[in-house]
Amino acid sequence: MKQPDDLIKQMQDGDEKAFSSLYHMYCNAIQGVILSIVREQETAEEVLQDVFVKVWTRRQSYQVGKGRFYTWLLNIARNTAIDKTRSKAYKNANKNLSPENFVNIIVARDDVSSKMDTIGIKKFIASLQPICIELIDLLYFKGFTQAETAKNLDTPLGTIKTRARNCMKQLRKIVLDK
Repeated sequence: MKQPDDLIKQMQDGDEKAFSSLYHMYCNAIQGVILSIVREQETAEEVLQDVFVKVWTRRQSYQVGKGRFYTWLLNIARNTAIDKTRSKAYKNANKNLSPENFVNIIVARDDVSSKMDTIGIKKFIASLQPICIELIDLLYFKGFTQAETAKNLDTPLGTIKTRARNCMKQLRKIVLDK
């Protein structure tokens, strides 16, 4: 998808109609990413609203020369969703889940294929090395921190950081070359 530079500029100038158009262009993909992290539809909708409030209030901080708008938006969404899962209220609300929910959480947490397809990058990620697929899944789709990923994979934190950076460079190259 070509970046809508005109809409972005209009939004940065305070045009609410342009902001609404950008919202409709990106809301489904962003909600898919959020849902893969928070795993609850209602919470995902709340976080989506928070994300776009942040986008509007921080609209001047986006700079075309520093990266694509979608990447900027995705980072805001990912960080907001992770912050939500780390909040005390979220943790307390999820303490007393019924046994049926545990099955759904386990299944949803491992359903990488549908998560990747939600934002349309499944074909790009599939062309990466298996370690990159696993790292991207843990770090970006499941919302693990680098430290949690290192512990999960029984790998030194420095190695995880280096591999994640290299994998994202490979993914960026694949996406931009297509």
